[in-house]
Amino acid sequence: MKELLGYWRPDEQVGIRNHLVIMSSVVCANRATELIAAAVPGAIPITHQHGCAQIGADMEMVFRTLEGTGKNPNVGAVLVVGLGCESVDAADLAGRIAVSGKPVDFVSIQKSGGTARTVEAGTKKAIKMAERLGQARREPFGWEHLILGTECGGSDTTSGIAANPVTGGVADRVVNLGGTVILSETPEIIGAEHIMAKRAVTPELGQQFLELIKQVEARYLRLGANFRGGNPSPGNVKGGLTTLEEKSLGAIHKAGTSKFQEILDYGERPSKKGLVVMDTPGHDVESLTGMAAGGSQVSIFTTGRGTPTGHPICPIIKVTGNPQTWERMGDDMDINASTVIMGRETLADVEEHLFRYLVEVINGRLARAEVMGHREFGITRLSMSL
Repeated sequence: MKELLGYWRPDEQVGIRNHLVIMSSVVCANRATELIAAAVPGAIPITHQHGCAQIGADMEMVFRTLEGTGKNPNVGAVLVVGLGCESVDAADLAGRIAVSGKPVDFVSIQKSGGTARTVEAGTKKAIKMAERLGQARREPFGWEHLILGTECGGSDTTSGIAANPVTGGVADRVVNLGGTVILSETPEIIGAEHIMAKRAVTPELGQQFLELIKQVEARYLRLGANFRGGNPSPGNVKGGLTTLEEKSLGAIHKAGTSKFQEILDYGERPSKKGLVVMDTPGHDVESLTGMAAGGSQVSIFTTGRGTPTGHPICPIIKVTGNPQTWERMGDDMDINASTVIMGRETLADVEEHLFRYLVEVINGRLARAEVMGHREFGITRLSMSL
């Protein structure tokens, strides 16, 4: 098997990319963040709509997500940009990320004296970081250092028949090789929770999983609306999916057949190897953001209807089982699983294609979402702003 090559970090994690991230700690700092990133070749801006006017678990989740994103091993260095009076304090955030041992610094708009001076100061710091990152080289690493995210979006009937089973086969391979695989999208397990609960490594964990599903259902019911009116989505229905249960029974295939080891909060890093479950929404961008904050270096994203979604720091590999989507959106798709639907290849054939492609992407090949410059980033939230 071809060896894996990545960037070793001081905390013994391994990145498959070597990104310089310019990260906003609060929505008010987004413009300065964008300007600094634009002034430094190769720098990636991460902006969002949060960082202030939130409390309790909501605020903790935003902090955890930004911290986890900065600590993701695909990130080689981080410059945090803050305003100066926000809840997610830029200096505090930078300090938490710096625990990983990677170069981290911050600038404050209020302390620097406005946007222009902040951009000037931040650019100088970011250039020094970029120079240091340019000296890094890929070195061999083992599968036990890999965390693979799994996602499905724009699902249709081909997703559960071809794309998700193929992805599940690769997920099993990664687990058997010693790696970690994350199953996300809690709302899209509803209706299939009795099957997943039996795959918990202990009966107690299975019961915790069933309780999680109840909590998520109750969370949506408190909104006073029937969430099943939005899931399956209109696009899912047009793609032939009739119920949430039908959608979920197809969705869980992408997790393969392994028993799961633990349940993670949104953006939480796994403490165990093997298959794990992360409580994320079905919203693709928010779910991918949560898994990346939890340390996933790469994700496989199955899509029947087609979506171009990417992520700022993690390659997102697209697999479609729909021949029309492959034909219409080939520029955004990586793997064609519709050959299974058309009877030209078996699930095992496409699984092998996907696994080999995954290794190539790990070793530096750009996934289509990276080529097209897709860097969608979205943090989920629990409550309204103050």
